[in-house]
Amino acid sequence: MENQEETGYVKRTQKDYTMSFKLQIVQEIERGSISISQVKKDYCIQSRSTIVQWLRKFGKFDWENQTPSNMSKSPEQRIMEFESKVKLLEKQKAFVEQRAFVADKKTIIFDMMIDIAEKEYQIEIRKNSSPEQSTILKKKINKQYYLPVICSG
Repeated sequence: MENQEETGYVKRTQKDYTMSFKLQIVQEIERGSISISQVKKDYCIQSRSTIVQWLRKFGKFDWENQTPSNMSKSPEQRIMEFESKVKLLEKQKAFVEQRAFVADKKTIIFDMMIDIAEKEYQIEIRKNSSPEQSTILKKKINKQYYLPVICSG
């Protein structure tokens, strides 16, 4: 077995790297001037996951949503984004219009059913009273059916 001094391999931890070094590496990778594997080789960083961890902590990429968070978008990207939003809104509008159409048809059918029932059974289903009349009527009905409670003791 060779010892660490002979191979030039020194085991490092996250704490061995300075914050400025980590930020410099992240900036270089995000600019595209160097790849993760090249950083690993050039700076003798033992694990790719160490570099990825730095990118997650200090980078501008939103790893949860898989989108760059602070990176500016090109005009073409913005146009494509807006076009996809327009398509989504058009689909939603068509869906809402379809639901409104169905609701209108249901209203027409229900009105027809009420008309048929009124004609068939010769009763008035629709009340033609205004809201004022209905509240006055309720008061009269409540007074007529009020039964006092008599307690016998």
